[in-house]
Amino acid sequence: MSETPATDLENTLILELEHGTVTIALRPDLAPKHVEQIKTLARQGFYNDVPFHRVIEGFMAQGGDPTGTGTGGSELPDIEAEFSQPGVARFQRGTCGMARTQNPHSANSQFFIMFAPAPSLDGQYTIWGQVTAGMEAIDKIKRGAGGSGMVQGPDKIRSLKVAADAA
Repeated sequence: MSETPATDLENTLILELEHGTVTIALRPDLAPKHVEQIKTLARQGFYNDVPFHRVIEGFMAQGGDPTGTGTGGSELPDIEAEFSQPGVARFQRGTCGMARTQNPHSANSQFFIMFAPAPSLDGQYTIWGQVTAGMEAIDKIKRGAGGSGMVQGPDKIRSLKVAADAA
């Protein structure tokens, strides 16, 4: 499995949270369209002050919807699925994937970061990155309640930047 080198600033994101800084290595080798969309939105400041609206203990933290309802997205067009074969990439702790509706080609701006492995997602959702540092800050994101994981008074993304722009 090829990894994006930590020195590739154009394919590294810096996620600032209340609880600390998270570094995410982008995976254009797996999902070039999704990586491009995330970078475009990050450069527009789209993710700044956007909540982690759905957070399920032992599963994942989902954000990227400015409405905080789970139904919002960006003005950019939805992206066609770029699912990885399970032997190529899997949903593990720290894996970043794109949220979508039941339509596999509906990913837009919402994403999730895994707290734990979830083999049931392999080959069903697009993997676009991997947390390489700061997972302890992800672990501190406020959890939601009930099966939906919707969060009351959610933690927010302070900023999400492409490392090349922050250097």
